[in-house]
Amino acid sequence: MGRSLNAFARAAATTNPVKYQIRYATTGCPFTKRQNSQIAPTVMLNEEIFANAKSYSEVPGPRPIPILGNTWRMIPYIGQYDISQFAKVTKHFLDEYGKIVRLGGLIGRPDLLFVYDADEIERMYRREGPTPFRPAMPCLVKYKSEVRKDFFGELPGVVGVHGDQWRRFRSKVQRPILQPQTVKKYVAPIEMVTEDFIRYMEKARDEDGDLPHEFDNDIHRWSLECIGRVALDVRLGCLSSDFSSNPEPQRIIDAAKFALRNVAVLELKAPYWRYVPTPLWTKYVNNMNFFVELCSRYINEALERLKTKKVTSENDLSLLERVLQSEGDPKIATIMALDLILVGIDTISMAVCSILYQAATRLKQQEKMAEEIKRVLPDPSKPISYADLDKLHYTKAFVREVFRMYSTVIGNGRTLQEDDVICGYHIPKGVQVVFPTIVTGNMDQFVSDPKEFKPERWLQSDGRLHPFASLPYGFGARICLGRRFADLEIQVLLAKLLRRYRLEYHHEPLEYAVTFMYAPDGPLRLRMIER
Repeated sequence: MGRSLNAFARAAATTNPVKYQIRYATTGCPFTKRQNSQIAPTVMLNEEIFANAKSYSEVPGPRPIPILGNTWRMIPYIGQYDISQFAKVTKHFLDEYGKIVRLGGLIGRPDLLFVYDADEIERMYRREGPTPFRPAMPCLVKYKSEVRKDFFGELPGVVGVHGDQWRRFRSKVQRPILQPQTVKKYVAPIEMVTEDFIRYMEKARDEDGDLPHEFDNDIHRWSLECIGRVALDVRLGCLSSDFSSNPEPQRIIDAAKFALRNVAVLELKAPYWRYVPTPLWTKYVNNMNFFVELCSRYINEALERLKTKKVTSENDLSLLERVLQSEGDPKIATIMALDLILVGIDTISMAVCSILYQAATRLKQQEKMAEEIKRVLPDPSKPISYADLDKLHYTKAFVREVFRMYSTVIGNGRTLQEDDVICGYHIPKGVQVVFPTIVTGNMDQFVSDPKEFKPERWLQSDGRLHPFASLPYGFGARICLGRRFADLEIQVLLAKLLRRYRLEYHHEPLEYAVTFMYAPDGPLRLRMIER
């Protein structure tokens, strides 16, 4: 027998050939539909497979040095890895060491194991149980479980939480968040927010039609206004003309950016906060306390409204009200809102920055989107319906292709809960396995002509397209809980904006960099031109 578990999977699949290409029905949505494949991923591990596996010490990767391990590689000035360029670092790992790479010797955290084999990634996803462990953000774990255990208690949410606590909390909020009828209810509110945003964009242009240097922050304002409408059931005023007179929305944006964009610094560069309260850790705690205070206030206001609201059916309830009514515990709704705001503002905003930049620099594909949107929405004054959005197949495929080539989330992963054999190596329990989708989505092995930007690949049945090479929202039990709302916000923005305006870009090309997300780095000075 061969030494690689992958070989066993392929052997088991010989009577049912691998199909990498995803096919969608005419009414399908390539941006939101869960992907399927016919790879046999559930081959059972047995003693013979472990006996034939290579040892963990043989996994290639950068070797740690005494005392500093590999942590020194992330230290500014002396280290060789720049965290803002970590997408390039992950590609370097593949080129230098191969399809499996061990980054060990990280002070205060488990080893990282980078896996660049989509077959193995699929096998791991499909074998996981009902409570998979995602590599946590230790700083958030510490905040929820220690610093503010008085608030979070035994149900601390879904972000940075694992095991039975995660399962029990998710079970309480999953149904109202993921129900299509809940999402459909927010098409009109998100459209109203987006119309306000486009009016702001029209006024913000200079004499050439270019948007301001700080336009990425304006996108954060739109994103927060959308999330506030969904998670807090209120308009926060992020797009009002007197925005500057109300500092609270900008404080929320700044706090969310700080909380997420310093995760890598706290966990890879300077993990000393685990032992002493460093200035960075203290600021992180203050940011999180601000979030808790804000969400609690808005939830309490929603509770008061619910007491006097006449409800004839569940369809009359907002997402927040559904959670409050079904659970009866305002703490559940508060923590749900906290998690949605914390991870939603920056992730959606950076995804939109990337999508709009690619649209402005790929005019041929942008025109195809505009033509499709015009066919679906011949009257620009008519409100958008959920059925209209469902017909925007090419537009959704464009977004999916942006996510493949420029994955906003550079990777996903799991913390092993038991020993495994990956790419022929015996990997012990506790190792954090990273699935670097920013790399696997651009590998010839899994995608035909990966350097070609081709939205049509998501709508056609020919060519290679491994369903687990690019997973912007993850897969399985821990798939992104807010993905339907993220889809909705992005689709409504593209439909409203490209129906009326052509986007162009007339400045120096932007490089991509990692903050917490992977997005264009620099002023996003798009030009808006009436069609």
